[in-house]
Amino acid sequence: MAGFVQIIEYRTSKPDEVRALTEQYSKDREADEDPGPTRAMSCADRDEPGRYFTIVEFGSYEEAKANSDRADTSEFAAKMMELCDGPTKFYNLDLEETMEMG
Repeated sequence: MAGFVQIIEYRTSKPDEVRALTEQYSKDREADEDPGPTRAMSCADRDEPGRYFTIVEFGSYEEAKANSDRADTSEFAAKMMELCDGPTKFYNLDLEETMEMG
């Protein structure tokens, strides 16, 4: 199974601003024909308030790299960093298997 997943771990005291920034970035990308993420999830850590994860799925590593190299993605990342309380941590994962559960 082909695929690539990136998990971004970050801390912020401005989750509403992060959400608004992410929604605007997504809206701006809707009409774009270049490959982008196939799915994205934003998660709040229930056990550690202020800690968040974004999980982004791509069709391939190459699509993820092309997305990362885009000017609008770089701009989004820079604005995102301004809203974070410290550095982000990235996990870059080759997708091996998915399962749909009942």
